[in-house]
Formats: sequence, structure tokens, C-alpha cells
Amino acid sequence: GSGPSSNEYDDNGSGPSSNAGYRRTAENVRPGYQCHHYDKEKSIFNTEYDWQYCVNMHVGETYEVHWPHSSVGACGTLNQYQTPFYDGVFCNAIPENPTLGLKVGVQAQVFTIVNDERYFYPDMLSGMIVDGNELGTDVAKYTGSTTGTSRNDTICSTYSGITWHVDRKCHLISASSFDKLCADMLSQRDDMSKDLYPHGARDLVPDNLAANNQQRKFLRD
Repeated sequence: GSGPSSNEYDDNGSGPSSNAGYRRTAENVRPGYQCHHYDKEKSIFNTEYDWQYCVNMHVGETYEVHWPHSSVGACGTLNQYQTPFYDGVFCNAIPENPTLGLKVGVQAQVFTIVNDERYFYPDMLSGMIVDGNELGTDVAKYTGSTTGTSRNDTICSTYSGITWHVDRKCHLISASSFDKLCADMLSQRDDMSKDLYPHGARDLVPDNLAANNQQRKFLRD
């Protein structure tokens, strides 16, 4: 998905995992970068949460959330949220030509989980959290592709031209926020149980394979 944001989530980040800089995920899953918030001396980072719905997640670790949006999906219906996400992205596509009229955008946001209810957000299912001057306000936008551990620099994504909207900042969020997200996913019509645990990160795309249409824009006061 997204590359690291310098001094926010990168290979200098840390967490309770044994390998500093990389997050703990399910067994045999490629880890990703971590944020810089973790402080082992503070209880909010090292007091484990009593998880009820999410699986193999831990306080103090870094997790990235993706929210795909599609022009041939089922937005606004009971079938909006599906696992795997391809089902939701293509659920209203024409079988003979599934990419006809296809436009896909993905929102992405990175969090460090804390055991502190001051950082509770009640709705992580609907999309990127936008709150105040911090969450969802400093966003990088670029073209990419679908992502995951099955994609690399040899095996490309079948679907490219995906527009990514990635929050450049890493944010603290309560474990209870994620646990509510997992509970919300379990309440959907489709079986989303395979999204209750962390998935692996894609290897970073080398410059020669990345899109060459970047433009740096500055906001005026």
C-alpha cells in the first residue's frame, strides 16, 4: 500500500515486538513499519487490552487500516462491507467486463494502539477518521495498485490506477476503538471474520516501478 512517512512511521519506529521498527502480525506474515509513539515506560503502551473481537492484536503496536471505495461496489447498501475486499469492490461489476467503469480509491491511516479511553473513536468502519487539525487532514494522494503480501516487484497487481489517499501522520488510538471495529465487521451481512487479524505488508515499490506522475502541492495560508 503506502510507503513510509518519514519520522511518523518508518524503519526507525518501535514497539513491543522483538524486532524494533517492525510490527507484530500473524505468523508468517510480512511485518510493516512502526510509528514513533511507543514508550515502554508508559502504561498506556504496555498494558494489554482484554480483546473480545480482534485477533492477534496488541497494545503498543502499529497497524495500518485501508478503506477501499469503488464505483462498482455496493456503497450505501447492506452489502457495502465484504471480505475479501475484492468482493465488495466488484460486487456490481459486469461479469464479462469487470473493469468497465471501474474507479477505485483507497483511504489509509496508521495508528499506534494504546490502552487509554481518551483516544476512543466510535466509528472506524465508515472510512478515514477526520477529527480536528490532526486526523485525516495531512493526506498524500497518489496512484498505485491493490496491495498485500501476494503482490511484489515480480507479481504485479491485476488492478492498477488505484487512487490512494494516505494520512501522513501516525495517530494514537484506543484498543477499544479497534475492538469495536472488529465487532462492527462481525455484524455485517457478509462474513468478515478474515479481517479480524492483521495482514502482511507489501514490499516497498522501487522507484523505477512507481508511478511517475507525482506533483508536490503546497497549501496557501
